Amino acid sequence: MDAQPTDPRTLSVGQRVAILVKALDGARRTNEALANCSNGDQMVEVLLDASAKLGLGLTRADLTRTPPIRDWIWWKNKEALLTIGDARPRYQQDGDRGKSAEPAAEGDVTPRRRFLGLF
Repeated sequence: MDAQPTDPRTLSVGQRVAILVKALDGARRTNEALANCSNGDQMVEVLLDASAKLGLGLTRADLTRTPPIRDWIWWKNKEALLTIGDARPRYQQDGDRGKSAEPAAEGDVTPRRRFLGLF
């Protein structure tokens, strides 16, 4: 009994995005194009083209709302979805943890900031 191939456009958005992500693994030219994009909008264009070639029928809204692609676009734009602490995006807050601009003088101790939150 021959099983007919499923039209990918009948799958859920999450399943189609998963197919796209899997197809990108090892796709050298597409990955280079994504790496050369200067912002998330350019990435979406590359991904829409890849989606069309695979017959997935993904839309711009599908790509910008569905992880992990939504997160890739966010990272490329460097726009935090949520800002915590001193109004700096989370990835910037974590980036300088444990580093200081100048070496501390002997006996010079900077007090740690405490977060008295819900956790």
